[in-house]
Amino acid sequence: MFDALYISATGMQAQQLNVDTIANNLANVNTTGFKKSKVGFTDLMVREAARLLPAQEGAGILGGTNRLGAGVGVAGVSKLFDMGDLKKTESAFDVAIQGEGFLEVTMPDGSSAYTRGGTFKVNRDGLLATQGGYPLKPNLAIPDNAQNMQIDSDGRVRIQVAGQSTPVELGQLELVRFTSPSALLAQGDNLYRSSTNSGEAISGRATEDGMGSLAQGFLEGSNVKLTEEMVNLMVAQRVYEANVKVIQASDEMLGLINGLRK
Repeated sequence: MFDALYISATGMQAQQLNVDTIANNLANVNTTGFKKSKVGFTDLMVREAARLLPAQEGAGILGGTNRLGAGVGVAGVSKLFDMGDLKKTESAFDVAIQGEGFLEVTMPDGSSAYTRGGTFKVNRDGLLATQGGYPLKPNLAIPDNAQNMQIDSDGRVRIQVAGQSTPVELGQLELVRFTSPSALLAQGDNLYRSSTNSGEAISGRATEDGMGSLAQGFLEGSNVKLTEEMVNLMVAQRVYEANVKVIQASDEMLGLINGLRK
């Protein structure tokens, strides 16, 4: 009876995290570049337990044992990097990635983070950067007299300078990819950091070696599917309620035992 209370408690705790994750997905359904999360579950350790009925034929009325589970645990929460729908904005500073890959940015401490694109700007140092001010790698300085910026699908960046008819090429944005992108660590602001499980960043030129391509004038929408998340939410709620019912039933049975009189 006490095992049922504990097992149901682990189920409630796991489903609470599941509901929290689904709620975050739904809250970001309109967030540019957002990637939904998914909770993975695993059964907890099993143990040998004596049963009233034999586990094997001829084991005797009390001699059998069965292996019983001890509840459910959370194996991990992973990001799903399915591509979201592209939304046309026609802004020169809006960039999306079609296919696989990330753009690398430099953080204030000198380390690297990675983004799927978004709305960029020129930061106070004159570099092409994210909305948070983190410059893209390689550092691309945008002059004050730049009138137009063009980013090709292969990452080449060119600007039109006042008084010159020929565009000036500033450099080329490269993409990186990971062996296990689902293991990247989300940092917020559409940024991710690598982890031991994700592997090291593999650099490559856009449109080559399986890398995606850059789409200027587009933004990648969230990959959250509203109907799918609502179904997942209802299933998680029902599972949570079922675990509550088990606890209530176990409590009532314990109450009956406590009420026994000789």
